[in-house]
Amino acid sequence: MTCGLVIDDHPMIHLGCSQLLTDVGFDEVLAASSAEEGIAIARDRQPDFAVLDLGLPGAGGLNSIDSLRAVAPAMRILVFTMNDRPAFAARVLEAGAHGFLSKNAAPDRFREAIAAIRAGGIYLDHETAMKLVTRRSVSSGCPLAGLTPREREVLFALGEGLDLSRIASDLGVSYKTAANTSSALKKKLGARGLNDLIRIAIENGDERLA
Repeated sequence: MTCGLVIDDHPMIHLGCSQLLTDVGFDEVLAASSAEEGIAIARDRQPDFAVLDLGLPGAGGLNSIDSLRAVAPAMRILVFTMNDRPAFAARVLEAGAHGFLSKNAAPDRFREAIAAIRAGGIYLDHETAMKLVTRRSVSSGCPLAGLTPREREVLFALGEGLDLSRIASDLGVSYKTAANTSSALKKKLGARGLNDLIRIAIENGDERLA
């Protein structure tokens, strides 16, 4: 039996979220009107999924995410809030939530978020994600500005899913040269591994023709 938990101090939000959770297959939906009550229910009932408003009276805020995860480690958390600022969304995900959605979002987005998070993913709606990427680009400048033409070629080839052997062949260089270029990219971009380089390539795809 799948169990959901809605933590919000507005009865209409309880009603709407409960209906949407029921619509997508939850067998039981519990409700709490404060962070403390939600944490207690999560500890006792171990729900599969929680919808959480961080603007609650009492011990709300970002700390409530950590508290919920401490008492119900397997529970997935979607933060559902009126605060749709990209910087806040980033802090929510960094705090350990599995998704972020504005209360201004359409019901279909809510269902989309639930499906993505239940499947093991992290959800951020497209508009907020684009604002966050734009904000980071403006604040930090283009992260690829210091790369050589060869480094850019290798980076974007990685972003296309090519391995180093294929990249070396396509560029007409040795495998060692491609591997050394990859190592230089990690150092310049602060990447911890190939997955980080692939992510950076995808996030900066608009710079490919720059």
